[in-house]
Amino acid sequence: MCTLAVAAGHAGLARSRLCVDGQDLAATRNLKDCLILAPDTARKAMQFNATQQAAQTLCEHRLGRTRFQGLPETCRPADERAAYAVQATLHTLLGRSRLGRVAGHKIGCTTKVMQRFLNIDSPCAGGVYANTIHRNSARLRHEEYLHVGVECEVVVLLEADLPSGESPHTRQSVSQAVAAIAAGMEIVDDRYENYKTMDTPTLIADDFFDAGCVIDDWISDWQRLDLVSLTGRTLINGNEVGLGRSGDVMGHPFEALAWLANSLNRRGQFLRSGEFVFTGSVVETRWVSPGDRVVIAIDSLGEARAEFV
Repeated sequence: MCTLAVAAGHAGLARSRLCVDGQDLAATRNLKDCLILAPDTARKAMQFNATQQAAQTLCEHRLGRTRFQGLPETCRPADERAAYAVQATLHTLLGRSRLGRVAGHKIGCTTKVMQRFLNIDSPCAGGVYANTIHRNSARLRHEEYLHVGVECEVVVLLEADLPSGESPHTRQSVSQAVAAIAAGMEIVDDRYENYKTMDTPTLIADDFFDAGCVIDDWISDWQRLDLVSLTGRTLINGNEVGLGRSGDVMGHPFEALAWLANSLNRRGQFLRSGEFVFTGSVVETRWVSPGDRVVIAIDSLGEARAEFV
């Protein structure tokens, strides 16, 4: 069940109750109720109700594993700011489900190959849930997804927080917070009737296709590596189906990390020590079939494996 009137279950996430001018907007059950409020309060109440409605709808589709045609116009986020507000509420709802709390982050569309694939020209972030994380290898039931795919990524593990400061984060500044890196396979799920026509804010609100991950062993002496020139490959049943470089990720994987740190700071949140970040796929998404054996391999980092049964 997706229950909306709950307090946030993860530090830094938006709360599900909101008070404006001394009025608890969680008690405002529908748009008609907003008419009795002052104009500015009414606007905020309607926004709050739309955010909750959108998050609940996404939550029910995610947990019910049902294909999604799109959010109703009454609650569809109009822009990225609204999309991330819905996403924060969704994190609270799903955090109380079988998926578990948000334990890491993913960034999509940080490479030209993925921007062309999705026809989206800027990065988009989402959460990764604790009970969907696998180490080294995984045996996954194909039927538990709607249209499952895999991506090849450099993953970063943090050993320090990245709060907002006097100036924006840069590739150099975030590197001081990196404990280790690893090869990672992001599991994505096309949950939509047609993802090619789905609006970008809705995709962001729904964690941008995220459905889990497989992370190989952490490499703590990453400073010895040239993180621009590492080659990443996707293999399915022993056949290479995609090839890319770590430098395809915004010029350097830490550029993506800095982008996410700044994006979260603008939303009043921050990356925390112990969290990980998938920095974006160097290979176009590959959809998999029952029986497929997948290997994600990145030079000097290792391999992540999954079998879809």
